[in-house]
Amino acid sequence: MLEIFFSLNWINVFLALFLYSFLGFIWFTILFKKQYRISLGKENDTEPPLAMIFVLGPMLCTLVIIITTAILFSRLEIEKSTDALVWGSFIGIGFLSANTFNIAINPNIPKPILYGAISSAYHLVGINVASLLLVQKF
Repeated sequence: MLEIFFSLNWINVFLALFLYSFLGFIWFTILFKKQYRISLGKENDTEPPLAMIFVLGPMLCTLVIIITTAILFSRLEIEKSTDALVWGSFIGIGFLSANTFNIAINPNIPKPILYGAISSAYHLVGINVASLLLVQKF
């Protein structure tokens, strides 16, 4: 298993991390900012300054997701873009979206369906972008 880890295309891994994270910035601060704040019940609250944990924490989690996906792709010999999209969608729906909705169904999330829809859609798009990047030959 370590040999697979060390043989990953780390340029692709970090490029995927950058794009997945940048997508998150665009998704939650521009495209769906208002809806996301509503889903959290914070639409009328003053926005606090952005703490680094809210930038670095998701990036670290995303890095783990991408490395896991890259290892899975290596073991399954996923090398074509079409296969990457199929498996990216499978991972996105079967793990990321399902887990996001599970987290959303929580008394602390006032609008769990809205939260789940916004966040799940982000992860589905993000993992597919990452999956496509992981199979590229740069």
